[in-house]
Amino acid sequence: MLSFNVVIAISLCYVAILFMVAFMAERRAMMGNATWLYSPLIYTLSLSIYCTAWTFYGAVGYAARSGLEFATIYLGPTLMMIGWWWILRKLVRIGRAQRITSIADLVSSRFGKSTSLGMIVTVISVVAATPYIALQLQSVTLSFAVFAQSNGHVWRDAELNATAMWVSVGLVIFTVIFGTRNLDANERHHGIVMAIAVEAVVKLVALLAVGVFVVWGVAGGPSEMLTRIDASPITLWDHNGGRWISLLFLSAAAFICLPRMFQVLVVENADERHLAIASWAFPAYLMLMSLFVVPIAVVGLDLLPTGSNPDLFVLTVPLSQGRDGLAMLSFLGGFSSATSMVMVATIALATMVSNHIVVPIWLSMRPNQQAVMSGDIRHVILLARRLSIAAVLFLGFIYYRVSGGGTALAAIGLVSFSGAVQILPAMIGGIFWRGATRIGAAAGLIVGLTLWLWTLFLPSFGADALISQSVFDNGPFGLSWLRPQALFGISGLDPLVHGILWSMILNTGTFIIGSLVSFPTPLERLQGAQFVNIFEHSAAAPAWTNAAAGAEDLLIMAQRIMGSTDAQAIFEREATRQGKKGYLPEVTPAFIELLERELAGSVGAATAHAMVGQLIGGSGVSVEDLIAVADEAAQILEYSNRLEAKSTEQEQTARALRDANAKLTALSIQKDAFLSQISHELRTPMTSIRSFSDILRDGEVGGDAQKRYSGIIHDEAIRLTRLLDDLLDLSVLENGQVMLNEQTGSLSALLDRAIGGAGLLGSNLKIVRTPEVDDVTITTDLDRLVQVFINLIANSRKYCDARHPRLKISVFDRGSHFYIDFVDNGSGIAADNQQLIFEKFSRVADGSKAGGAGLGLAICREIMRRLGGDITYLPGQYGTAFRLRLPKKKLKNTLGEL
Repeated sequence: MLSFNVVIAISLCYVAILFMVAFMAERRAMMGNATWLYSPLIYTLSLSIYCTAWTFYGAVGYAARSGLEFATIYLGPTLMMIGWWWILRKLVRIGRAQRITSIADLVSSRFGKSTSLGMIVTVISVVAATPYIALQLQSVTLSFAVFAQSNGHVWRDAELNATAMWVSVGLVIFTVIFGTRNLDANERHHGIVMAIAVEAVVKLVALLAVGVFVVWGVAGGPSEMLTRIDASPITLWDHNGGRWISLLFLSAAAFICLPRMFQVLVVENADERHLAIASWAFPAYLMLMSLFVVPIAVVGLDLLPTGSNPDLFVLTVPLSQGRDGLAMLSFLGGFSSATSMVMVATIALATMVSNHIVVPIWLSMRPNQQAVMSGDIRHVILLARRLSIAAVLFLGFIYYRVSGGGTALAAIGLVSFSGAVQILPAMIGGIFWRGATRIGAAAGLIVGLTLWLWTLFLPSFGADALISQSVFDNGPFGLSWLRPQALFGISGLDPLVHGILWSMILNTGTFIIGSLVSFPTPLERLQGAQFVNIFEHSAAAPAWTNAAAGAEDLLIMAQRIMGSTDAQAIFEREATRQGKKGYLPEVTPAFIELLERELAGSVGAATAHAMVGQLIGGSGVSVEDLIAVADEAAQILEYSNRLEAKSTEQEQTARALRDANAKLTALSIQKDAFLSQISHELRTPMTSIRSFSDILRDGEVGGDAQKRYSGIIHDEAIRLTRLLDDLLDLSVLENGQVMLNEQTGSLSALLDRAIGGAGLLGSNLKIVRTPEVDDVTITTDLDRLVQVFINLIANSRKYCDARHPRLKISVFDRGSHFYIDFVDNGSGIAADNQQLIFEKFSRVADGSKAGGAGLGLAICREIMRRLGGDITYLPGQYGTAFRLRLPKKKLKNTLGEL
């Protein structure tokens, strides 16, 4: 007999193994070795999240109570995967093209990126999922109680509640650690998905093992088992055909409407082609899961005392036969079924709550650009998701406590399904009907939610719980036609069939009528065209026409949501595509649309649209876009696209010419200023040298005066030599005539040399270095690299105008290159001057303050080129920021050969 402590120890070991599996999957994904994580096998196993504890335990109980009706919960998803997988393919394609993060994001994005629709879908999903989460907590708690009872201790309510609470806490910790590590939808939850795949195997093996034991170990073989089944009332067919059809529809619709299923089916999908394999592999998995349901139910009814809970036959039958090891395996299977469902459901719900409730409210509390430019939005969203995970599980626990774990909770599975499928009309109508509108979708969802609450959810607690018996019998205020289980006077229907029938009919009808009597906005029509014709047009047409914001403002916003590295990479790629250097591309409608899609992967389409709208200051739709939406002819659309592409190309060419002309004009002015400055810099020391040399030659002074004049001559000669050295150094570097002195050294030591040589003595500039700097070893021309460091540090000492100047030096390892950032906390460089600072004739500050000819950054640029890297100005950092890119590869013999 297994002691309860042993059961607890094995459970903790199992959880530790899941932690290890999830951690290793996350680690391998971060290292770029995640190819096997994107396999169709992992994707198919992740779909097993459909098989929760209600399916693992409850299917047997369902069969014991209702016979073959249990099969409907497996047949519905099977019909969806085999017969209607093209719907799933369309959802996956839309999800990838539109960067969809949840089912609420899908609906809100389709209908003009409506924030209100996202909120409605989120509320429906949370209300429908909360009791189902409570059901999982109950199953795990009752499983522990079975082992405690087998050891002679019957748990009371206090012990059951305490166990449910600790299970909730453990799930919160696991889900927060591996479910909120990033915001980008493309950076999937590898750890969670891999843990789900492992749990899918565990629960399948456990159920098959119990089934094999029941058939061959208890019944005596297949023939004897069939004899028992024939004699059992389970096989009697006395079911209502309408209920079977309703349950088939309900399970099939829930397969795509449940937030957890949408998460693994669409959001976590790495390759659309995996659906082709999953379309037969997942039904095969469901068949194996259902293979021994009837034998276990029949044997459980025969062996166990009358009144035993049939939901736990999978666990209690092995225990009754002294098979402790098999019972423990069965327990782990049920534990896996419950925990995997809770983890994915809370991740999906937390994403929806943060993106469609918390962030919109947070944005509405801050006027215009303040909301997206102040504070770190990334931290706000991550905190909101972590708190939402805890809140959803807390609601599940509260529901478990309030319901008392009784019959109302045992029947809540189908009620939760019927609540989730209220999203179906808006979802299916949105992806197949271009005439569907936001008003119609919102009206349908509200009507469906109201009817579901009245006919199914509230009555599920029983009479006199939330609804009095008199309301059940006579209706509210004596209105008999509003009775919860006999709406409009139609009685005699099964309560579940009655609720599904009226909620779905009125939901769908309101959606259709509302769409017909309302007119979609231009953005709704654009999104409708993209969703309905997703296979013809996988990229959304630009909807932004007002590009009032600057690229640097957009970069600051993107960095706060996606992080500096990812945001800078997007901006740099776009700048390169436009033929511009640096990190600031031209702000075009196409780029704004691209940026919005990237942000949508982190915060959802509706929230991303609202953020960009606040910063840009308005949006609109061009005439060409409206024509493309109104006209379905492919020829006209293709012609319009060619014209748009040609116009865009001409605009880019004209813009490049204007930029080049402005740059040449600025350089011409800078060249004149440079020549004037150089003549001044040469004449001043030469005049001093000549004057004091004449005095010394004539012998008119002596003693201290002679020593002072000689010192002046010496200092002016050094100043002149330094200027000539800079000019010569720049010329030599440009011509590639310098030999490379390759060495290997510590970056930390090089920075120490540079700080010592930058003349910081007496300066209040504070140097801050990240810990990563001390761990980097590089092979290059160390002296030349130190020369660059000295110049950047000296510039910060001279030009940083902060009250307490600070220079932060950071290093990043990016595969084949090191990135070294020098960022101070000054006022930065004006946008108009950022493109000129590396030019030879450029001066963007007062030369008297620098004390030189302004060649430092030009020399730095040439040195970095010869070292195989580059130096760029990094915008959007609230200060002057330079980034050095240095290759890890060893350099060749001469700089000119690089």
